[in-house]
Amino acid sequence: MKQLLRALKRCSVVVATVAVAVVGLQPVTASAAPNPVVGGTRAAQGEFPFMVRLSMGCGGALYAQDIVLTAAHCVGASGNNTSITATGGVVDLQSSSAVKVRSTKVLRAPGYNGAGKDWALIKLAQPINQPTLKIATTTAFNQGTFTVAGWGANREGGSQQRYLLKANVPFVSDAACRAAYGNELVANEEICAGYPDTGGVDTCQGDSGGPMFRRDNAGEWIQVGIVSWGYGCARPGYPGVYAEVSTFASAIASAARTL
Repeated sequence: MKQLLRALKRCSVVVATVAVAVVGLQPVTASAAPNPVVGGTRAAQGEFPFMVRLSMGCGGALYAQDIVLTAAHCVGASGNNTSITATGGVVDLQSSSAVKVRSTKVLRAPGYNGAGKDWALIKLAQPINQPTLKIATTTAFNQGTFTVAGWGANREGGSQQRYLLKANVPFVSDAACRAAYGNELVANEEICAGYPDTGGVDTCQGDSGGPMFRRDNAGEWIQVGIVSWGYGCARPGYPGVYAEVSTFASAIASAARTL
């Protein structure tokens, strides 16, 4: 049952969502991480210009203007792929100003098998002319309060959203997260955030693949996590689980150079 709950969160079509209580990697019928939107609020136009919505129901962030960083569980095998449409430049997915670009290739984390290593890159046919989101290369930013955002469900089992939602979630230690998930947590590859005591804020179905980020020492946004999984959305006792970006920073950079 636990494995089923975990799988459900991550895929809304192999996707995740943020529900203010959350942003996660979950399907439309389950949530994978807290819903920054289960308990979230609507983001302003231009507030997070690096955010991207993917047609399979996941989120992502612009690693480069023509490369999206998302979750491995959101995509298929590495190789040529023109089936994905990335939407960027807007908070309203129905806006006439939305920029829509097709994919050309997918590169999924080598060795990904459903546990850990939950990152992937999507090469776009043309650039989306928006600011990119730099990634953390050390664990120095794996603390404090993070921001999550996404178009995923705003409640467990809810519908995907038209407008981008955002929420803040605090860091949760590996020990506290392991108390919730036991050995399912890959502590050296994943980072947790949320409100395990009370729940109420988290990513959710359809938020999978989206970024978890915070300000760096210069006041710029930096990505610390990728919405990956969790039990339901914003449930007490179960924080959201995110791929720990700094662990894979070197591998992501190397992979991007091959696209």
